[in-house]
Amino acid sequence: MIVATIALLGVAAAGGLVLAAFGERLRPQWGGAVLAALLGVAALLAWRGSAPSSGAVHLGYAVGALAAVAGGGPLASAVLRAADPTSAATAGGPGDPEVLRGGAWVGVLERAAVAGSLLAGWPEGLAVLVAVKGLGRYAELKAPAAAERFIIGTLASVLWAAGCVGCVVLLRT
Repeated sequence: MIVATIALLGVAAAGGLVLAAFGERLRPQWGGAVLAALLGVAALLAWRGSAPSSGAVHLGYAVGALAAVAGGGPLASAVLRAADPTSAATAGGPGDPEVLRGGAWVGVLERAAVAGSLLAGWPEGLAVLVAVKGLGRYAELKAPAAAERFIIGTLASVLWAAGCVGCVVLLRT
């Protein structure tokens, strides 16, 4: 079960990297759902697993952190697309990638910080992270579409990273 969990997290990481390479406008709609399903199966396998060796846990840390960082972008984009009732090409809508430019890179750093904070046993770091991110984007959040994109994207990204780290935490127990 442990090897299967780590393998599924690895597939989620690789799938996230492949989907990220397509870019937000060309990425298939179903990509985020596939990544979420992989994470769900990995969590179930980790929950049902037996006590791992320390080497497997260390490998799980690395693969879980990589999956958290790499898979979150395509998942957050899919959630934003699903939340926007209009076409993603609609200028100024929540799915418009021009709203809150640089969000993809901010998301990568955000998920790395979430994974690092949780793996280090410092969950309070999540509050610090979200506060710093909100303050950094404060001036841009006055537009309704920007505020909606910020909230939805942040929640999807943080939940994905926490889910990936959760699989690793389940492996430890």
